[in-house]
Amino acid sequence: MAKVEVILIHPIVGLGAESDQVKVAAGFARNYLLPQGLAIPLTQSNKRRLEALRQRRAERESHELNAMTELAKSLGKMTLTIAVKTGDDGRMFGSVTNGTIADELKKQFEVSLDKRKIHIEKPIKGVGEHEVEMRLHQGVHTMLKVVINSSNPLPTTEPAPSATAPVTEKRGKHRAAEVAAPAAEAKPERKGKTTKG
Repeated sequence: MAKVEVILIHPIVGLGAESDQVKVAAGFARNYLLPQGLAIPLTQSNKRRLEALRQRRAERESHELNAMTELAKSLGKMTLTIAVKTGDDGRMFGSVTNGTIADELKKQFEVSLDKRKIHIEKPIKGVGEHEVEMRLHQGVHTMLKVVINSSNPLPTTEPAPSATAPVTEKRGKHRAAEVAAPAAEAKPERKGKTTKG
């Protein structure tokens, strides 16, 4: 399979960032990268454009680093509160994942963050206070305080019935007689048979 060298104009996941010089299959370059404007062929004239692309990449990465550093400072001071459904025993239904945290950050604080930047060892399955690591950029990490609350209040324990009036249940023969007696009373009385005269 023939390979060609191209210069990437835009970052492509799994291939490289802008200004990277990469070898790709000729068909991939011809049918996708070049028509979409994602890359340019490696020629002498395009090599001169390479310096401008590197400059643009450096500026973009510097801007991203500054933005993520500022975001890390503000996230470190925030407390994210998430309400979840729980059972009578206070245990959660389901769990809180990095996707849930990303959605709540957008809803509560208008912070759009890729869920892959939120690092949780395993999903959170208990109510209470948790620390979640945020890996915002290479070398920029912070901890976000997440408080998980129950959306339905825990039931209060009812007081035991008082000892002065014990509640008892009738069982056995006496109970059967009580059930049969009202049934007998409900039947209408029958009059004697009438004969045709």
